Amino acid sequence: MSASLELLSQLSGQLTALTAGAAAHVVRVEGRRRFPASGVVWSPDGVIVTAHHTLERDEEVLVGLPSGETVAAEVLGRDPTTDLAALRAAATGLDPAPWGEEAGGSPGALLVGVFRPGRSVRVSLGLVSRAAGEFRARRGGRIDRYLETSLELKPGFSGGLAVGPDGQGLGLATAGLLRGAAMVVPPSTLQRVMRSLLAHGEVRRGYLGIATHPVPLAPPLRARTGEELALLVVRVEEDSPAARAGIVLGDALLSFGGEALQDPGELLALLAEDRIGDTVSMKLLRGGEEREVKLTIGVRERPGAEGRRV
Repeated sequence: MSASLELLSQLSGQLTALTAGAAAHVVRVEGRRRFPASGVVWSPDGVIVTAHHTLERDEEVLVGLPSGETVAAEVLGRDPTTDLAALRAAATGLDPAPWGEEAGGSPGALLVGVFRPGRSVRVSLGLVSRAAGEFRARRGGRIDRYLETSLELKPGFSGGLAVGPDGQGLGLATAGLLRGAAMVVPPSTLQRVMRSLLAHGEVRRGYLGIATHPVPLAPPLRARTGEELALLVVRVEEDSPAARAGIVLGDALLSFGGEALQDPGELLALLAEDRIGDTVSMKLLRGGEEREVKLTIGVRERPGAEGRRV
């Protein structure tokens, strides 16, 4: 055997072993009418992490285990903004995925995607095509690292496990963060969101009790404030943090904690769980005059319309 064929044979054997090891952590998730998704074992007691957008129902969810057994599962919580969901399968003794270092996926690095669209696994070999720092998903969720891959978007892709050449998990594969992109949610985001889902059934976010709409400012106000847009307050809930701070209908919000506001999604992004209880300054326009109010961020128990009501 020539040296090149021997190298190919060794690579093939390593990829086969890598796939076999990763497959023990990947399950099938049946939570929609067509095309089962995948999921990754989070803990031995049956907790599974999967992609939120693949769960069209909360009842009668089934999980196909690596052993071939199919068991019932309960939806423990969801976070649409990061496209993550937590399940608990009626099984114990499962093998959790080992998660690697956050910096493991660099552009050009090889990775293997392992999915379970049926009883057997599907494997895809690809590259990290783009990596960057923290970003906001289209629904406002904070993803700690941008990881885009060249993995194929086949049935069962979302909820699968992306692993590096060392067999460590790079994150959860999903097609639900950016349209048409094969993304990977990194371990730090998984750990943060799963901690909240298991504790609260959701990711708690700050609550102000207002609904807003972006509006352009008149030229004189643009010149005075340095801003082209503001968020017009179109609703204030009774006894909400905003109401207690004195915010009223018709106020135009300019900034929140020093951050300019031009889109409701920008305000939503500033209401992360770690901001609950903080007192911040808000600049606003009322009757054409600038004002500053102090507001203490509350807890939003039940989110309203995404990107609008905060």
